[in-house]
Amino acid sequence: MASVASQLILHPVASRALKLLNTTLGRDKLYRAVQYFARFLAWFLLSREYKIEAARWNALKSHLALARKLLRLGKPLENLQAVLRALQTSGESGEQITTIGRHLGYFGYLTLDTLVWANAVKFFNLKPSTAEKVNKNANRFWFAGILFSITHSLLKAGRLANEIKKLQSSGSWGEKGAETDRDMKLQALRSAREATRYQFTLDMLDVWLPAANIGLVNFNDGILGLCGLITSLMALRQQWIAVSKN
Repeated sequence: MASVASQLILHPVASRALKLLNTTLGRDKLYRAVQYFARFLAWFLLSREYKIEAARWNALKSHLALARKLLRLGKPLENLQAVLRALQTSGESGEQITTIGRHLGYFGYLTLDTLVWANAVKFFNLKPSTAEKVNKNANRFWFAGILFSITHSLLKAGRLANEIKKLQSSGSWGEKGAETDRDMKLQALRSAREATRYQFTLDMLDVWLPAANIGLVNFNDGILGLCGLITSLMALRQQWIAVSKN
């Protein structure tokens, strides 16, 4: 029995899970997955008149949303650093502009979201009308950031597709070293295109969350909960792969 317990506790998957949860991003994405699952389940239970059970999951959703705001304190600085790096690098102007717009959008969102958190924990008190306005503006910045991210993915995917097509149509280069170099470049371009498509899919699902919060769409909590759950699991998968490489 002790041997079985040791194998389970020391299993490589358990070790990777601990590495994942040792990162702030890993914990945030896990909390986010549970938060949006709770949102979906609360809607599902409420639609079937299970009000007491739904209230339990609604409370969990609200507490996790508040906890995640605390985890994101300081992240606006990362977005400002990304803006500066984008300004200092050369490349496609469209991709550069959308990268800057995306990070400025996320900077505005996370900065205002910090004010929402501070008000929620009573660090300072905002008038209800002011708190609502701050929350709505935060979601506007979030929505803008995702739109810039979607545009960036489209521009980058188009550029990568053209580069791949151009490299493939170049034909045989004759020399073995040149062929190997071309294959490596093709592999790198395809990997980049795959990552770009993955991000595009994630953004196309996530965009409905702030869109609903600012009243652009009228989706119910079931749809929004599923969108958030799927994108959380997608982001969690990316972080799992990242920590597994270390």
